[in-house]
Amino acid sequence: MDNYLLLVDYASYLSCQDEVDRLYLQPDRWTRTSILNSAGMGKFSSDRTIAEYASEIWGISPEKVRRHSRQDLQ
Repeated sequence: MDNYLLLVDYASYLSCQDEVDRLYLQPDRWTRTSILNSAGMGKFSSDRTIAEYASEIWGISPEKVRRHSRQDLQ
């Protein structure tokens, strides 16, 4: 029994993995597909993601922090 539906898409995952395995055996197509996949990705930044969560989900904004030198800490 899969109460939490953890395996609901397992068959499609296996099917996709079979396709990946076949593609990997064709180096020219694999390279082209890999490059196109990388080129099509959007910019990812954990800083941007955290900032979006902070703003859109938690409704908070960054706190300005003044830069200081080590001497200021003594």
